[in-house]
Amino acid sequence: MGARLVRALLTQRIVLLAILIVVVVLVMFYLSANDYLTAEYSTDYMASSLINAVPLAMLGLAELVVILSGRGGIDLSVGAIVSLAGMIFGFAYGEWGWTLWISVILAAVVGGLLGAVNGFLVSVVGFPALITTLATYYAYKSIAIVINNQSPISTPAIQDLYSTARSVELPVIGSYLPNFPLGLFTFLLPTVVVTWLLLARTTYGRRLYAIGTNDVAAQWSGINVRDTRFKAYVFAGVVSGLVAVVTVAQFASARPDAGTSGNGMALPAITIAVLGGVAITGGIGRVSGIVLATLLIVWLNAGILLYFVGNEGAQYQLLALGAVLVFAALLNGLTNRRYGGAR
Repeated sequence: MGARLVRALLTQRIVLLAILIVVVVLVMFYLSANDYLTAEYSTDYMASSLINAVPLAMLGLAELVVILSGRGGIDLSVGAIVSLAGMIFGFAYGEWGWTLWISVILAAVVGGLLGAVNGFLVSVVGFPALITTLATYYAYKSIAIVINNQSPISTPAIQDLYSTARSVELPVIGSYLPNFPLGLFTFLLPTVVVTWLLLARTTYGRRLYAIGTNDVAAQWSGINVRDTRFKAYVFAGVVSGLVAVVTVAQFASARPDAGTSGNGMALPAITIAVLGGVAITGGIGRVSGIVLATLLIVWLNAGILLYFVGNEGAQYQLLALGAVLVFAALLNGLTNRRYGGAR
């Protein structure tokens, strides 16, 4: 019985993440009830903290697709793409007077083009993904900084976008539940659905899993490995471009360091992907794992902020993020050696 339980926890990452979420929430409620926290850890607080889940989960999904492609696939440039695409969006919507939807499409296109540069260098030229995306991270970050003389774009039109980051009441049952951030429904949910459909219901998704598992065998079976891997980086760029719009709305400003300040957005996204059960070697990973891993990280970070006073909370968040990444990597390694990968 005990061995079967351990096996289930190691091989069924969804079950493990669900249990960890319940444990974290129960611990935080206990600490809150006994006045160990600086403020109440409530369902309203948990719901409002999900505003942080929108960019994290979206970039986690971007990393999922890239890592699935195998051959050391990873994208360290997603945060820099967020910064640069956000500045382009700021120019278009805030200064050039473009409509909101055209500006959003522009941000997605710019992100896709930046991702295409990564895809070309990795899949066509054959550069290692780690070095390639590290190089483009520095390049995109620099361009985002100099494109407007290191200054953010905070025109009235951009500031008005903050209303799109508000929390809203759900229809019909909303009076019985907390209000949820609007971005969950306008950006995150569509991205989750599209990514799931792409991976689970399309030929491209089957090809992506195939090249991540064994790209030599996939090549011999007639799959265009270069094209499939190239499109994975383009997809990651498009998602990063949409995240740029989300961050502009949250900050009420197009900031040149939006995706690179502090520890940046790439590390949390990669942590979420690995914690969610994505094998760093490629070919293994699920959308549901990304969603649950995001909830775990967001609600853990929300509790840490209430436990410590002042800026200490942010520092301990980084410590927790690093610990979670090490834990996830060890867990993935153990699972792959003993059971052939988590599901």
